[in-house]
Amino acid sequence: MYFSLITPAPNAEREAAIQWSKGPYEQHQWLWQFLAAERGSKRDFIFRHRYGDNKSHGFYVVSSRMPVAINDAWQVNSKEYDPQLSIGQRLAFDLRANPVVTHKVNEETRRDDVVMHKKKQLLSERGLQRWSDWRDDDPQKPLLYEIVQSTCLTWLEHRSKPAGFALVNGDETRKAIRVDGYGQQRVEKKDIRFSTVDFSGVLEVIDPTLFKQALFKGIGHAKAFGCGLMLVRRV
Repeated sequence: MYFSLITPAPNAEREAAIQWSKGPYEQHQWLWQFLAAERGSKRDFIFRHRYGDNKSHGFYVVSSRMPVAINDAWQVNSKEYDPQLSIGQRLAFDLRANPVVTHKVNEETRRDDVVMHKKKQLLSERGLQRWSDWRDDDPQKPLLYEIVQSTCLTWLEHRSKPAGFALVNGDETRKAIRVDGYGQQRVEKKDIRFSTVDFSGVLEVIDPTLFKQALFKGIGHAKAFGCGLMLVRRV
């Protein structure tokens, strides 16, 4: 496996910006060009958009093949990616993910944003249709921030053990793990909507084999739109 950072070449930031400044679907299709493969090949990479000004902008990519710059506007820095992991090892992490819950409606399986799903549950319990129907002065009405924190952290906790890690600090987990940047994204070309949220904090490796696969394959859904790639470093 390879871990790569694709960034604009010096003095080519404007040209590079013209190439990547589109939506999530177009970015995914565009990144395929750095990893040339036969038509019909399955996606074998995950990526994350690194936001910033033109000089710090770029894309992190984890792939089974080494990316190659498609033109002079871009530079690719790659290294072999084989993290040495051990049980009990603690790592700082950063993850952009698509937290969803799967449930059945009229015998059909559907996938919902965890925040929207929780809001629907709360409204249903009170016989309300819209969030605005719930009076703001009702002490039982939670803030959106509180719903995001609780639902997204629960989502990550449920996926941590199958992915070979645990969030640290036991009962203090919810204070130690940051949840930021919750927002709705739209892929207009495909008429797809999805949510993203950024997690950061410290984790402990409990199964090196499972965790390495999570680092290689990503966590959660919407990987084709830049979600799931976990960045880690030693603490």
